Amino acid sequence: MVEASGMMYTNTNTTLVPAFNPSIQRNHLRLCQLPLLRRHHVQFSLSATASETSAFMETIPWGCENDSLENSSSLLKWLSQSGLPSQKMAIDKVDVGERGLVALKNIRKGEKLLFVPPSLVITPDSEWSCPEAGEVLKKNSVPDWPLLATYLISEASLKESSKWFSYISALPRQPYSLLYWSQSELDRYLKASQIRERAIERTNNVVGTYNDMRLRIFSKYPDFFPEEVFNIKSFKWSFGILFSRMVRLPSMDGKVALVPWADMLNHNCEVETFLDYDKSSKGIVFTTDRPYLPGVYFIWE
Repeated sequence: MVEASGMMYTNTNTTLVPAFNPSIQRNHLRLCQLPLLRRHHVQFSLSATASETSAFMETIPWGCENDSLENSSSLLKWLSQSGLPSQKMAIDKVDVGERGLVALKNIRKGEKLLFVPPSLVITPDSEWSCPEAGEVLKKNSVPDWPLLATYLISEASLKESSKWFSYISALPRQPYSLLYWSQSELDRYLKASQIRERAIERTNNVVGTYNDMRLRIFSKYPDFFPEEVFNIKSFKWSFGILFSRMVRLPSMDGKVALVPWADMLNHNCEVETFLDYDKSSKGIVFTTDRPYLPGVYFIWE
């Protein structure tokens, strides 16, 4: 899945401030500005050493391997029980080497698919399983992205006690993201690329945002934000998830959201369709810009 490059938060005078990318022209988050982050281009560079990867896995006990179909099947079962209508697509391994949604039957151009109800979408307004933690962040006016990053960690740490357990279990334990690249890897593989400076800036922003929240919030409320859970490794994980899966929904006042099941779609910069809320069906839909034959995986921008 391509890493989104739409927004990041920087800290100024220990205040979390949203910094919007002026290159964003549409109401959904652009996911095609970092072409080197396609799945099949980054598998050689997930971390500097095997020991670092092992330490990360021990720190992040939730999620699954990137190609796990079992967790995805459990996700669909839970979504169906929670109100997701019958689907014309299924999860399967696709030719980019990981999971994707493939057509179960002939799909016409212009056909609407998915219909994920808003109750199954994660937004900044989603209810916290630990409401006290959510109130602390809202009281401190934490912007949407770091708020959702913290929300993901909070819900993930609660495991089966969280409404989102099945969804989080289907998320990659280690997202494909430049956040996991070492400085030497950035210098080696992106030496002549403009992406290198953007990658360094992004990593610095994530680290700076975490340090700011740790100083202003986490350290003051350790009962709600214990350091063994809310640390830089879990923060990189949650931001990695947001960068690769977050969308903006134009018909819901531009609200940013994670849309379970829909975020299994594969991205392609040449596609002219995106997710949005459909008022007639009252669900998040994907409108195809081309026909699909059975077994072909869906792509979106």
